[in-house]
Amino acid sequence: MLTKSNLPASDYVINPYVGCPHGCKYCYASFMKRFTGHNEDWGTFIDIKRCSKQISKNKLKGKTVFLASVTDCYNPYEEKYCITQSILKQLMDVECTVSISTKSSLILRDVELLKQFKDASVAVSINTLDESFKNDMDKASSIEARMNTLKVLHENGIHTVLFMSPIFPAITDYKEIIEKSRLFVDEYWFENLNLRGKYKAWILRYINEKHPQYADLYKQIYVDGNKDYWDELGEEIEVYCAEHSILHTNFFYHEQLVRQKKVNKLKLGK
Repeated sequence: MLTKSNLPASDYVINPYVGCPHGCKYCYASFMKRFTGHNEDWGTFIDIKRCSKQISKNKLKGKTVFLASVTDCYNPYEEKYCITQSILKQLMDVECTVSISTKSSLILRDVELLKQFKDASVAVSINTLDESFKNDMDKASSIEARMNTLKVLHENGIHTVLFMSPIFPAITDYKEIIEKSRLFVDEYWFENLNLRGKYKAWILRYINEKHPQYADLYKQIYVDGNKDYWDELGEEIEVYCAEHSILHTNFFYHEQLVRQKKVNKLKLGK
């Protein structure tokens, strides 16, 4: 269950499932398919991980743990199999920092469990307020349900993060999302849309068909490799968050953050 992490903000990741029925059209984790032996399309299958061995408390002491990096740990199958819930019960008494990321309101089932953690946060991914656009992109909980999830978690004293990911150029309105959620969100994470692999062509085709007014912009960014849009948006977000005292992290340049993490580890001799 426990894997060392290259993510910028975590030491270990736990992925209770392989695959994810949320079927996000922009899912970077689709590369996992080549390790599974599945012929089905990514997003149409799931493997349930079972492990009788207990998670090592000593290994995680003082570390950060993230659930999950290549699946949604609260996908619909969690309701039946409770793998994530069983993992959280093991982590509850461990002196570590636990972060959970999900697009599902199912996490509210475990509110009482999460309240017992000394250092835990929950990030809910929202990149639009348009339910139609959301439905084009994933099969997870509605935007309204995700907002309510953040609100309920916040009311129960759990640190909430709105993970604005992925930001679609000219489509995601970060100010609108912040204004709608700020009363019950403690922190914001921002991540840009990266296009690679098979889903790049699908997204570009979708933009050409559904949002042709932005086709040239997407070509500049994802075909010509122009990074000006992200540089300018990143600066704009920094100014906006500073002016409104909003706690946030910008993950636009993920690869740079990963490299910096490796450099820091080398400096510390780890």
